[in-house]
Amino acid sequence: MPHEDLSGRTVAAYRLLERVGEGGTASVYRAEHPDRGRCAVKVLKERMRNDPTAVKRFLREAGYGSRVHHPSVVCTYDYGEVDDLYYLALEWAAGEPLSQFVHRAGRLAPELTVELISQLAGALAAAHAEGIIHRDLKPENIVFDPATQTVKLLDFGIARDAQADEAERLTRTGFFVGTLNYVAPEALSGELVSESADIYSLATIAYYLLTGIHPYPGRSPRELFQQLLTQAPTPLNEAVPGVRFPPSLEAAIMAALARDPAARPPTVEDFAHSLRQALEAGEAIEASTPPRTEGGLLGKMRSLLRKKDAD
Repeated sequence: MPHEDLSGRTVAAYRLLERVGEGGTASVYRAEHPDRGRCAVKVLKERMRNDPTAVKRFLREAGYGSRVHHPSVVCTYDYGEVDDLYYLALEWAAGEPLSQFVHRAGRLAPELTVELISQLAGALAAAHAEGIIHRDLKPENIVFDPATQTVKLLDFGIARDAQADEAERLTRTGFFVGTLNYVAPEALSGELVSESADIYSLATIAYYLLTGIHPYPGRSPRELFQQLLTQAPTPLNEAVPGVRFPPSLEAAIMAALARDPAARPPTVEDFAHSLRQALEAGEAIEASTPPRTEGGLLGKMRSLLRKKDAD
């Protein structure tokens, strides 16, 4: 069955220019609006439009996003149903998925990592103030603009309202939601989680940005699932051979990765504050990263330049 492509169509004054992304339930288009200019428009896929649960989840995502206002959250313009299409119009955020940037550029410096985590903590604090728990924090759901070194959080697709009646939940009890590499251990039972689950996921992102790997080494979902339930995460200073971070920075991240939610920082802002304090303490990094091996012409040129500078 060919994929539906609505490029060229106008939906609620949004002119869909080209399809730029696709997920399991929706497609994303680059669009133009007469007043707002460039936008992103998410459209529920044709095969999902007769699924009441899929429609409710899509509209719920739109509703949650429209309630959270913060510079580090992608702005929701409007949403609804037009001509049997369910759409969600969003701010067009400059940059690329943070996951894509890290994959290309490698581990981030502690200073940049802490700055990005602080921005995300502000975004999550705004969501938590509205009673919204994101539940799917991961680099793929964060847009990073290298030019301004800023991030924007998106995708409230599996978020939940902490104030909502439990009977309204769209996920079956006993089934966890989220991404296994970033999900908090308490979510694995499928029970409703608190804001502390977002703190855990944010700490996992910080760990990943600093090391390029995750706190648990499981290579399969089954192995990772068991490790999350029964083992302690790999200490930050044991993640990458030859790389050491300030002990207070390691302590702040590992505290937020505690299996017991009560042992984590009380709020996302407290977590970000502990990271900033670790940097401001002025502790020297005990060991630096081993030189990265570079191949090809670029690597040879940089090697010659380093040798020339040494001479």
